[in-house]
Amino acid sequence: MKVYSTHFILKGKSDYKDLAPVFPDILKMFLEEIGQTPEEEEILQMLIELNMMDLERNRKPEGYNRKGKVRLVFPMDRKEFYIKTYTKSTDLTHIADNISNMLTAAGINFTVKQNDNVEFD
Repeated sequence: MKVYSTHFILKGKSDYKDLAPVFPDILKMFLEEIGQTPEEEEILQMLIELNMMDLERNRKPEGYNRKGKVRLVFPMDRKEFYIKTYTKSTDLTHIADNISNMLTAAGINFTVKQNDNVEFD
């Protein structure tokens, strides 16, 4: 199975805790873009809060891995996060650009890497 992804790699002294101020906006925008904003505000706030507890403690958060065409993933072994999809027809460019703009505005040092064609079994 092919995975199409855009990675946001934290550089230098940037770390998970630096994402905390901007993460609620990133998650809200992400969910709106993929059409998975929860109908109940309490569920959205719970998703934000669960991730924020980890970020504020400078730990890897869960991200958003629910069933859907696009996911927000924080890998275990790297100081980064990425958005991924299993369908080439899903364009991640708009979401990636929005995330990049938010990270830049927050003063987070990062690079973006496209990983267009990764094979997963």
